[in-house]
Amino acid sequence: MKIGVEVGDIARWEDEVIVVNLFEGVRHPGGATGAVDTALGHQITAMIASRDVSGAFKDTTVFPTFDRIAANRVMVIGLGRRQDFNLDRVREVSARAATRVREMGLKTFATIVHGAGVGDLDLGDAAEAVVEGTLLGLYRYDEHKTEPDAKKVESMTIVTLEKARANLIKEAVHRASVVASSVNLARDLINAPSNAKTPTLLAEKIRAAAKEAGAKLTVYDEAQLGKMGFGALLGVAKGSAEPPRLLVLEHRGGGGSKPVVFVGKGITFDSGGIALKPLEAIGTDPMWTMRYDMSGAAVALSAVLAGARLKLPVNAIAIAPLTENMPSGSAQKPGDIVRTYGGMTVEVLNTDAEGRLVLADALGYAQTFDPQAVIDVATLTGAAKVALGRMGCAMFTKDASLRHRLMHAAEATSERVWEMPLWDEYGEQIKSDFADVKNTGGRSAGAVTAAKFLEKFTGKAPWAHLDIAGPAWINGAPDSPKKEYLPKGASGFGVRLLVRVLRDWGAP
Repeated sequence: MKIGVEVGDIARWEDEVIVVNLFEGVRHPGGATGAVDTALGHQITAMIASRDVSGAFKDTTVFPTFDRIAANRVMVIGLGRRQDFNLDRVREVSARAATRVREMGLKTFATIVHGAGVGDLDLGDAAEAVVEGTLLGLYRYDEHKTEPDAKKVESMTIVTLEKARANLIKEAVHRASVVASSVNLARDLINAPSNAKTPTLLAEKIRAAAKEAGAKLTVYDEAQLGKMGFGALLGVAKGSAEPPRLLVLEHRGGGGSKPVVFVGKGITFDSGGIALKPLEAIGTDPMWTMRYDMSGAAVALSAVLAGARLKLPVNAIAIAPLTENMPSGSAQKPGDIVRTYGGMTVEVLNTDAEGRLVLADALGYAQTFDPQAVIDVATLTGAAKVALGRMGCAMFTKDASLRHRLMHAAEATSERVWEMPLWDEYGEQIKSDFADVKNTGGRSAGAVTAAKFLEKFTGKAPWAHLDIAGPAWINGAPDSPKKEYLPKGASGFGVRLLVRVLRDWGAP
C-alpha cells in the first residue's frame, strides 16, 4: 500500500473519500473537520444536531458531497470522549476508517492526522499511530486462497495544512511503515500452515528478508548443532522427519557496544510429542492452532529485521531455535535426560513442555555474544493464558532497568505486559532426583516455574522472559481483545514492543 504526505487543505482535497474526525459531545466541529463542515454548508453540524453523527468511539458516518467539494465522499470517524483519548485510540480509529474504505470497495482515500490538533498528541507519535493502525487493520492472510477478496485499498494520503509539519510526518510514516510491515511479516509467518514453514522453509524465508533488510543471518543445521552441544533442541527434534535449524540474525548498528539479544521459541508445529495433545478439548486451543507455537521466533526475528531497516544505532541479535515437536518411534520419551548447551542436564518429564527445552539451549548460546541484555519471548505456557487471558503477556525479570524499559515500551505501544514473580521458593518445584533440573514443576504456578526453569540458563546479563501464549493468537472469542487493528489469527504481539525497546535503548 502506498502512503503519501501532501501539503494542502483537506476540505479542498480531491479523492474518493476524505476522513475527518469528531469527539463525542462536540456540537460545532473545529479544525480540519470544521473546515470541511463550512465548505459543505455546515452539513456535519446539522448531522450532529439530528444525531446522524455522534462522535462516539469508532462510530463511522459516510455521506456523498454531491460536488460541493472536490472529494466524492466524507467520512466522519468518532474519537469518543476526550478524556479517554490516547494513541491507541488513534490506531483503532485509523484501522476502522481504512477497513470501512475497503468495505465500500474504494481504492484510495485521504486523511488528517487524528489527535494532533485538539487531541493534544505529539504530531510524530499521532502520525505513526495513524499509519500503524491503517496497515495493521487492513492486514489479511490470503496466501492460500485461490480467489482472494478483490477489494483492496491501494493508497492513503495524509494531508496537512502546514508545510513545516510535512517532513516530520514523512519521517513518522517511514518509521511506522517499517514497524507495521514487520508486524505483518510476523503475522504471515505465524499464520502460515506448518507444512509451509518447516524449519528449513522458515529459514529460507528469513534469509530473503535479512538480505532485503541488510541484516546478517547465520543458519546452523542439525550436524552443526550436534557438534555445538545443543542437546535439548536435538532431543525435541528427534521425533520429526523435518530437521531442526538454529537462526542467528544480527543487526550491527551500534559500533562496538554489546548487543541486545532476543531469543524466540520456534516450534513450527507442536503436537505435544509422546505426550500428545488432544485434537480439541474444553479449555485448550485446538491442535491445529499449534502452528502459532513459533510466534516467539517470528516476533524476535521481525523485531531485529525492523531494527535493521530503520538503521537503529544499536546492536541487536535474534536467536531462533526451530523444530517440530512430533511423536514417532524415535521421539523423545518422558524420563529422558538431555544435556543442554553449557552442560546442564535436564530430566524431560513432559514432552509437551518442549519450548523451554529449546530455549534453554538458545539462552545458553546467547551468553557467547556477551550481551548487555537478553529478552526471550515465547508462547510458553497455558498457565500464563489462564492468569492473564489474551489481553497482555506475562513478564518475568529481576532487573529494574530492563523492567522499566519493557514497561515504558508497553505503554507506548499498548502491547501490555504484567509482571509476575520469580521468588526463589518456586525453584523447589523443578528440582530433579536424576538430573540438574526437570522440565516441569506441575500445574501449580506453571508460568512461574517455567520462567524459573529458563532462569537457570541465563548468565550475568539482565534477562527478561515474556510469555505471550495469550495475546499471540486472536480467535474472536469473548476473551480476545476487540481492537480494530487485530484481525483474527496471529496478532504479531511483541514486535512493536521489542522494536520500541530498541528505539529507546540509547535514551537515558
